[in-house]
Amino acid sequence: MRSKGYRFRIFLFFSLLVILVINVGSDLLISRYLPGEIKILVNEERDFLFNVPLDAKINGNLEGVVMVNQEPVKDNLVLNLQKSFTIKPKKTGVIDVELKLFGILPIKTVKVDVIDKKRVVPVGKTIGVTVYTDGILVLGTGLVYGEDGKKYNPAKGKLYTGDYIKAVKGKQISRKKELIEIVKKNQGEQIELDVIRNDKKQKVNITPVKTIENNQYKIGVWVRDDTQGIGTMTYMDLDKKTFGALGHGITDVDTKQLIEIETGEVVNTMITTIKKGEDGVPGEISGIIVGGEGNRLGEIKKNTSHGIFGEASNEGIDQVLENDIIPIGFRYDVHEGQAFIRSDVSGKLKDYEILIKKIYLGDESNKGMIIEVVDEDLIKTTNGIIQGMSGSPIIQDNKLIGAVTHVFVQDSKKGYGVFIENMLIEE
Repeated sequence: MRSKGYRFRIFLFFSLLVILVINVGSDLLISRYLPGEIKILVNEERDFLFNVPLDAKINGNLEGVVMVNQEPVKDNLVLNLQKSFTIKPKKTGVIDVELKLFGILPIKTVKVDVIDKKRVVPVGKTIGVTVYTDGILVLGTGLVYGEDGKKYNPAKGKLYTGDYIKAVKGKQISRKKELIEIVKKNQGEQIELDVIRNDKKQKVNITPVKTIENNQYKIGVWVRDDTQGIGTMTYMDLDKKTFGALGHGITDVDTKQLIEIETGEVVNTMITTIKKGEDGVPGEISGIIVGGEGNRLGEIKKNTSHGIFGEASNEGIDQVLENDIIPIGFRYDVHEGQAFIRSDVSGKLKDYEILIKKIYLGDESNKGMIIEVVDEDLIKTTNGIIQGMSGSPIIQDNKLIGAVTHVFVQDSKKGYGVFIENMLIEE
């Protein structure tokens, strides 16, 4: 016969297991329905029904700040998220909401950002993008043949893919030609490099090797200091003179990492060819990046996982002045069904019909909704979503709700979109 102590330990074990399962399950549930940050408009009443076993608690003095279920609240508000409720914020600002499972277990804190109404121009224009790295990006190391005919790999184990070279011998550099010139002038003496690796500063010493083919000194490293591509501008904010584009970040083709940029620009692009998408083979826009006076649309200030952002130029603003200005729609405005994407792939700006097939309200990446192209004109032109259309504005109920980000490789008519509020958080 087993003791009471044994039975108690078994009971305790299964109790803890149940709590663990509930916690894990609730985390998955919350990540699906509740993001880490929610934006809502001041003085706009909004209905919510999450239908999850959580309590939402707001501490502090709330008098004059928010109305719940059309009633004023003074302090320490607690909401049952299994029931429907309405909220009408009365002031702009940030409110931290603590979520508890069954009112007991702390799960997550959600930041509610109450903002003024925002209206922007949904652009949809194909753009050329050039970014310059913040430092020189290391792609990898390689062999060099010394003047003695032997193989050397002077940077192996010292520089790694994804490193950013910021300075050589104490001198700040940002371009490949500067690094080449310093190595050349150093005549084989050891040089010290200041490197950023995984966001941490490092000092690296490398001795250049004099090569047999041209008697030049080299350190055996492949590097890059800029990159170019074609995408789509999502919006311009004419009041702030800012823009957002792409809906996803610019990653290096070799390192697959988000590029840390010093600066960059977006310019006009002349589309030359459209390669239609096929099942298993994504299509793409090919074009000529048109620089020079009158073609510069803006300066890139940030490269993030939700897009590129920066200051719009006067030329860029002039090109969208005749476009419509519409309100922003947040994730809780989005619904399944008809919507439109704006693009100039046909040679002129046009809105094309799509269907929003699925919505992931808690998504904080750039895949918050699944979309499907149903517009016959766009299907004839591109067969759906193709590379270069990333950033195309998604419009629903005359609100800008998001941007196209990815195409399904196996079905070019389908893809992902990012919520516009995720882009605005990064702006």
